[in-house]
Amino acid sequence: MPNRNIISLNTLISGYVKSGDLVTARQLFDGMYARTTVTWTILIGGYANRGYPLDAFKLYDDMYRSMTMLDSVTFATLLSGFDDNDCMYQVIQVHAHVVKLGFSSARAVCNTLLGCYCKCHCLDLAFRLFNEMSERDSVTYNAMITGYANVELNEEAVDLFLTMQKMGFRPSEFTFTAVLSAAVGLGDLFLGKQLHGFVVKTNFIWNVFVSNALLDFYSKHDHVEEAEKLFHEMTEIDGVSCNIIITGHAREGNYERSLNLFKDLQGTKFDRKNFPFSTMLSIAANTLNLEMGRQIHSQCIVTTASSELQVGNALLDMYARCGQFEEANLIFQSLSHKDTVPWTAMISALVQTGYHEKGLDVFIKMRWEHVNPDQATFSSILRATASLASLSLGRQLHSLVYRSGYFSNVFCGSALLDMYAKCGSMRYAIKTFQEMTDRNIVSWNAMISAYAQNGDGYGTIGLFEEMVSKGLCPDPVSFLNVLTACSHCGLVDQGMRYFNNITELYHMEPRREHYVTMVDILCRSGRFGQAKKLMSEMPFNPDEIMLSSILNSCRIHKNQELAKEVAEQLFKMEVRDASAYVNMSNIYAEAGQWDKVAVVKKAMRERGLKKPPAYSWVEINHKMHIFSANDKSHPRWEDIRRKIESLSMRMEEEGYKPDTSCTLHNWDEDTRAECLKYHSERIAIAFALISTPEGSPILVMKNLRACSDCHAAIKIISKVAGREITVRDSSRFHHFKDGHCSCGDYW
Repeated sequence: MPNRNIISLNTLISGYVKSGDLVTARQLFDGMYARTTVTWTILIGGYANRGYPLDAFKLYDDMYRSMTMLDSVTFATLLSGFDDNDCMYQVIQVHAHVVKLGFSSARAVCNTLLGCYCKCHCLDLAFRLFNEMSERDSVTYNAMITGYANVELNEEAVDLFLTMQKMGFRPSEFTFTAVLSAAVGLGDLFLGKQLHGFVVKTNFIWNVFVSNALLDFYSKHDHVEEAEKLFHEMTEIDGVSCNIIITGHAREGNYERSLNLFKDLQGTKFDRKNFPFSTMLSIAANTLNLEMGRQIHSQCIVTTASSELQVGNALLDMYARCGQFEEANLIFQSLSHKDTVPWTAMISALVQTGYHEKGLDVFIKMRWEHVNPDQATFSSILRATASLASLSLGRQLHSLVYRSGYFSNVFCGSALLDMYAKCGSMRYAIKTFQEMTDRNIVSWNAMISAYAQNGDGYGTIGLFEEMVSKGLCPDPVSFLNVLTACSHCGLVDQGMRYFNNITELYHMEPRREHYVTMVDILCRSGRFGQAKKLMSEMPFNPDEIMLSSILNSCRIHKNQELAKEVAEQLFKMEVRDASAYVNMSNIYAEAGQWDKVAVVKKAMRERGLKKPPAYSWVEINHKMHIFSANDKSHPRWEDIRRKIESLSMRMEEEGYKPDTSCTLHNWDEDTRAECLKYHSERIAIAFALISTPEGSPILVMKNLRACSDCHAAIKIISKVAGREITVRDSSRFHHFKDGHCSCGDYW
């Protein structure tokens, strides 16, 4: 062009800006001998729209200093780029210029400024500006409703939407999207259905963004069937629509349907990078389907979706929960940004798979990296502490939870009281429960479970009834806790009443675990006939857990005939552990039928099953000491042995006689009696007695169920030693004091 002018240069700069070449656009801009308002505004818009708001503001500052006239388009263009808190200072400065230069009455400028305050989550200034605006339109209301919804001020968003309707402004797709998001936050299904009707009435149902918001609403309200019906009625769908419906089915546990929809999605032309990989990886994690997880991982790599933080976190979680910690660690190390989520995923997976100490190690590293834990982190690490029964560590975590401001969180509070209960400290569990400012069904269930685990049947029932009286509806977990307490305490009639209440009073279907516990209640009390009748009415066949429970009751009541019948059913199954064989072996051993014991043990060997070794542990001065039966490896073994011998003499004086039937070996009486003295829990108690001050309480944990002889022995030890001794075995807590146990010898 032989005759270039400002108009032609502005057009050329605009072309480079639209193509994303800001460098060339800036070079042309810098070479101009004169610039107009349009010139400045074009380049400001280029920086703002490309995610460089601070560069756009610097350019605006230069424009202001150059005395170039500003107009409403300049302000609207500049403000469109500010969308986070980091730009708050600049937004306030621009607002001051808007007022100073007389643009505060320009509706387009005020709408954009209002949108900036809402995007920066500065709702107080946004609301002030909204009230000061002399003229509003639907865009004004949309910005404010969206702002409220984004910070979960859902009631305010709905109220403003109703005001907007009263003022006669027509809603847009942005209005419906925002107010449906608020309805999700409120959990108001009726409101959502009203909005659905309004969407149809105003003919916005054809809009894919509004329909997607409706899909999201229904799926998050556990109405995935309505969501799928709407999905199939939509005239237009996009990748977001598919993601929502797939995620909705996954949330409901309909994994097969999610997988089929995901396969259909792969046949579309939607952007593969935006596929719901995180959801599919969570399905693989929940079902422990490592092969599926690796296939999804391959697709993530091909589509470069694996570089996204959410997908990376999901990959880490999938590998960790499938027990592939090396792969999980590789994913963890490759993450560009390690916030609380990946750290928590690693901790949670380790804890869920039983690696409690490793979970604690990762938590310590997380703290060293100055990454702040959240409620999910605390819930997981408190679960690990509860499993280890480390009360001292639990108290340290309690302090950290309090300092971090999460004590008021209902899930952290519930995890804390559960930790105290499983560490045998009911006093602190009750205190934590009473101090909770907010209680939901989770916290009540945790407290009810605490009473049940500690064998307080009437306390469990009392708390359950108190929960119901406060208007909370019990869920399946509530009933399982009550039934467990009835099983521990032999409250057969009460257990049957609560079992019947599940269907008759609360119109729920009893789950498998409810039937298992009810059968256990009946069998433990010797009511085998009633148990058989209940089993015949079950909507499913008895599983390994139920049959093992019956077998254990047969051992208690010496019902060999039923034991053989149950054992035959068990041995036909693909039994996962050796407990059924061990129980049957014990039944034969107690009856002195050593030839049959040999047959059972041979069958165990042929199936590759081994009885898990019994061990007990006790925490002394913040250190765990672990003992197995006849364990002589401890550095203070001689002191422990002398204490055991001293206790044995005093126990004999109190009338203790060893129950040699608990030593299930074909040995002579003296050898069997000697063996009983060195069971793991007795070694742990002896060590605690010589390592702690006189009169202080003792807490011992055991991985298996304690034998009846140890139970009788610990009762007498608590008397002669003058100590309160708490033993938590695989079944429940036993609190020994002054020669008595809290279980009343029913366990």
